[in-house]
Amino acid sequence: MKNPLPAILWFILTAIGLAIFKPGASPEAFGGFFVWSAASLLLANIFRMAAQWEKSLVFRLGKFQAVKGPGVFTVIPFVDAVRTVDTRIQTIEIPRQEAITKDNVPVSLDGVIFMRVVQPESAIIQVQDYIHAIRQYALTTLRDVVGSVTLDQLLADREALGERIEKMVEREIDGWGLEVPGIRIQDIILPEDLKRVMAREASAEREKRANITKSEGDRDAASNLAAAAATMHASPGALQLRTLQTLDSLGTSAANTVVLAVPVDVMQAIQSVPSLAKAATKALDHFEDHVTNSSAEKSALPSTVSVPLAESFFKAKAEVADASETVTESA
Repeated sequence: MKNPLPAILWFILTAIGLAIFKPGASPEAFGGFFVWSAASLLLANIFRMAAQWEKSLVFRLGKFQAVKGPGVFTVIPFVDAVRTVDTRIQTIEIPRQEAITKDNVPVSLDGVIFMRVVQPESAIIQVQDYIHAIRQYALTTLRDVVGSVTLDQLLADREALGERIEKMVEREIDGWGLEVPGIRIQDIILPEDLKRVMAREASAEREKRANITKSEGDRDAASNLAAAAATMHASPGALQLRTLQTLDSLGTSAANTVVLAVPVDVMQAIQSVPSLAKAATKALDHFEDHVTNSSAEKSALPSTVSVPLAESFFKAKAEVADASETVTESA
């Protein structure tokens, strides 16, 4: 911040001298005005001013005296020298540079340093140019850190690498009166051929995930279809309702025509033929057993036993007749 206070004071004192001496009246008046102006200039340079974010270092005959500010303070003109330091956070750009990672991949990267002065006397007295010095330390540390990690680590853990660089720089600048709130890596530029290889790798990875997702979806769909088939098998009416629902969805458009070649009842009757045939076969086997047993034992049985045997015969015959009738009706 520029200090306008000396100029304002000198202008006010010079105006007062003009009103008092009137230098155009006589040579003595002009000499008095000249002496007044010189004294006004000397008096105006006694007062200095520093902004709220500034600290002023006073050096008397080259030796450090005190830190003044913020606000108005006084110095001895032509004896004291003042050096003003900005104590706000400053951003220092790390220029772009080439570096080689641990897996021998060349990269180009840059960054930014966030820095502020906490002890102005140490920053000015201990270091010739603290901004240039901290930038050079950050450049060297950045190359060292990049050389100790692989490309994947550099791309994935950029923030962690910045914090690592920050700790190393803070250790190096200890005693300089500086504070580094953060160092960040801004941009990383890779070779073009490496970019193409990484793009193909990413595309292959996405395709692999898509295939895995599709296969998992097919597996779940097959499981659901199996469960639905078991439910329909347990409930015979469910299959017919599903068929009617499918027909209803097909008939929503006037352009669709649905033709049923075989009615659903006929299909159900055909499906029941094997079970009916098994029942008929079982009944015939039962009948044959009864007939064989009755023929072998007919001579040895009394008349009272022949009557139940005849009843068993007619019962088996009735079962066969019922089974045959059922098969006929179903067909």
